[in-house]
Amino acid sequence: MRGSAVLAAAVLGIWALVATITQVLVSPALDTLPTLIIGVTLTLAAVLGYPSFLRGRRDRQARAARTARRDGLAADPDAGDLAAAARSMSLRSGLTPEAAARTVRLLRPMLSGDSVSITDREDILAFVGPGSDHHRPGHQMRSEATVRAAEGGRTVVAKNAEQVGCRVQGCPHSSAVVAPLVVRSRVVGTLGVFQSGSRIPPAQAVEDMAHILSLHLEMAELDRERQIAAHARLDALRAQINPHFLFNVLNTIASKSRTRPDEARELLVRLAEFFRYTVRQEGHFADFAQEYYFVRTYLSLEQARFGDRLQVRYDIDPQVLTSRVPVLTIQPLVENAVKHGLGPQPGPGTVRLKARADPLGRTVSIRVSDDGVGMPDDVLRELTRSITHPQTTTEAAAGPAETGDGAESAHAGVGLRNIIERLDFLYGDRYDLSVSTPASGGTVVDLRVPLS
Repeated sequence: MRGSAVLAAAVLGIWALVATITQVLVSPALDTLPTLIIGVTLTLAAVLGYPSFLRGRRDRQARAARTARRDGLAADPDAGDLAAAARSMSLRSGLTPEAAARTVRLLRPMLSGDSVSITDREDILAFVGPGSDHHRPGHQMRSEATVRAAEGGRTVVAKNAEQVGCRVQGCPHSSAVVAPLVVRSRVVGTLGVFQSGSRIPPAQAVEDMAHILSLHLEMAELDRERQIAAHARLDALRAQINPHFLFNVLNTIASKSRTRPDEARELLVRLAEFFRYTVRQEGHFADFAQEYYFVRTYLSLEQARFGDRLQVRYDIDPQVLTSRVPVLTIQPLVENAVKHGLGPQPGPGTVRLKARADPLGRTVSIRVSDDGVGMPDDVLRELTRSITHPQTTTEAAAGPAETGDGAESAHAGVGLRNIIERLDFLYGDRYDLSVSTPASGGTVVDLRVPLS
């Protein structure tokens, strides 16, 4: 828009100049036709020549900007450069040699340095540029400036070769800026920019980039901690399989071994499959078909123990079978329904498992319900708070110790909170879980996770 306005003003100026010269300054005045020819000719020349003039101007500006960056005049990258760098950084996976090598190659042209290095507290992880013959990845730090930055936790500006302090004679570096990489007030490494000439690298730009890399490293550390916690919760779910369940099933098998040996043998095979799945299943996800088979195996063992007191109803959409769901999530919900919903009541009861896939909404919906004794209001309130605030610790949410049926319900709540914490790690806010006690009795747990 600005270029069009300039061109319009130039055309108006041309016609004003032509009119002034041909009609006022020249005597006698020129006729209309020669005046128009002169004006049109000059106008065409301006219109056709303006793009080339503008392009040349932009080319000169671009060359000037490149020269400025090369000569260190553009010392501080603008916000756009830093944002682009932040999106491209590779240290989000941690301070590894591979990630550091990719990062230094990206940073070298951005930070106006002849050489760029990333180290940990002791060794060089990556180095690019002059001096790479002796500043080798995997070797100890050669520069005293780098050592001072790693040990002191402060940015070191070396203005001459003596302050750089390379331990190898003939090192081309004559100045450097080395900034520490800090994670939670702990120095984990350094970012160094070195020059072979008289210029000093832009200190503020190096510090800003070090802060960005430190943030990425901190996020990587948080991810590792969350993964460790998630694996611990998965192990806790595996360990949560109640020993009483094993003893009860074994007693059931023993009681049937004389009167119904074939049924006892079949139950023993199912029990082995049940525990084999819990031990051998790797990762956080499994096909719904696998989890469904695992749940059916568990319920068949419980039905052998409870007899007619336990009825099971399945309503499974075939589209769900190939979807991926969190491993060992459905079975604990079903176990809670059997143990804490139907177990305490004297009469028979029914556990229902329903699953649906929504291809349009890209979600899988799972419902586990029972018509048992329900859940105490205080435990339900604590569970609701855990769902809406997943960061709430299990100890805080569990409340004081209880006895009797209250203790059983509280134990069920702890198991559900464990599942909630795993879902929060795996999906963030992309899942939905709710627990309710209908007026008709029993407990209903609804889970919706992304379809994958």
